[in-house]
Amino acid sequence: MRIVLCGFRGTGKTECGILLSRLISLPFFDTDALIEEQAGKTIHEIFSGEGEEIFRDYERQVIATLPGTGCIIGTGGGAVIDPRNVEALRRGSTMILLEAEPAAIEQRIRDTTRPPLTTLPLRDEIRLLLKERKPFYTRAADFCIDTTTRSPNEVCLAILRILAEGTASPGAGARAVRFLEASGIPENEIRAFEQAAVGGDPKTRLFAIAGNPSVHSRSPALFSRLFAHYGLNCHYTRLQAPDIVPILRLCHDLDFRALSVTIPFKSSIMEHLSGIEPDAGEIGAVNTVVWCGGRSYGSNTDWIGIRDALTDARGSKAVVLGAGGAAAAAVYALKALSMEITVLNRTVSTAEDLAGRFGCESGPPEAFDRADPDIVINATPVGMEPDTHSPLKKSQLKPSMTVFDLVYTPAETPLLRLARTAGCRVIPGTEMFVRQAATQFRHFTGISAPLDLVRSMMP
Repeated sequence: MRIVLCGFRGTGKTECGILLSRLISLPFFDTDALIEEQAGKTIHEIFSGEGEEIFRDYERQVIATLPGTGCIIGTGGGAVIDPRNVEALRRGSTMILLEAEPAAIEQRIRDTTRPPLTTLPLRDEIRLLLKERKPFYTRAADFCIDTTTRSPNEVCLAILRILAEGTASPGAGARAVRFLEASGIPENEIRAFEQAAVGGDPKTRLFAIAGNPSVHSRSPALFSRLFAHYGLNCHYTRLQAPDIVPILRLCHDLDFRALSVTIPFKSSIMEHLSGIEPDAGEIGAVNTVVWCGGRSYGSNTDWIGIRDALTDARGSKAVVLGAGGAAAAAVYALKALSMEITVLNRTVSTAEDLAGRFGCESGPPEAFDRADPDIVINATPVGMEPDTHSPLKKSQLKPSMTVFDLVYTPAETPLLRLARTAGCRVIPGTEMFVRQAATQFRHFTGISAPLDLVRSMMP
């Protein structure tokens, strides 16, 4: 067993690590103390004489050489900002975030010799750094404990309870199994979930794709392979229902770690979340939810998967087919690339609404030829199995066009087949899926998985 404590200064990592070490007879390693030992200098001397960058180099070296099992580790407050550190710390570990209110942190660290990281007064520095680091802490942790009003002894007892019992409500696992059995999820996946959530390790963290339907999604196979590759004690399943509320109730009772969100819940889930990232708010859709410390955080990684696949086409003229959540993500991505965008949709008023939000042109599908685009993005479900249609005719496609179909099941859609025969550059939906999944995996775990690795693990 390896337990890693992360969090801001003054949240109790060292005190709790030492006490926990005594309680369960495992050695405690404090990364800051190991850095001072390796460098032959205090943290203050490293910062003042060599700078923060050199300190972070020491930190990476120390973390890379920590024992792989049978220990407790306390990390520095900024360690998890570097995904390389997170990868090394998370493998084979249970990672626990210790949090505290800014006023409590200020009181605890006011008289320490640790050098400031900004020119701000201590209180303002704490608030600024907490805001900057919050996403990194939230992503890297398996479990979160608020230490504001708890003594180190109480925190350690909470940690021991998590390690022995997990954090699910009594009977929640069995209720979830019945939910899955009534939802149409494949039998083998139900039994795998039952093993993880009812009869398995209570420290196993649960993830899922939430949609209606969700049986077509490749996310369970992909993320399961990524979890195994990085040695993470996690299980990924499917949650399928006509409404998002029972899914969220199940996630609450089982203390799910995170969700991927697909059709039709990307917009409806937003009202149920504690916080939403600005990009997801502007798009009006969330496809990623992470829970930490009883709060839920929504973000959107779809637009990143679209933007990053088209960075070489900045400033082009683009048409987006569709006006739903995927289309909004596409328009947001294209705006980030300074493109001239036209939104085309059968329900013209819906296209007008989306275009109006982002300052774009709009029209019916019949306006495609007049738009004369360089980039075409299909953000409709047309072409998704079992549909065998293309939203465009071959005569509408030109060799100068780049055609990007966000549908990824099947990988070769009717639109992409037509585009290839017309000599267009084509980008399959699997490419968007890979890029957004890599970003989503970092939201889930704090680990940056290389794109080539994610591609190689696509089912």
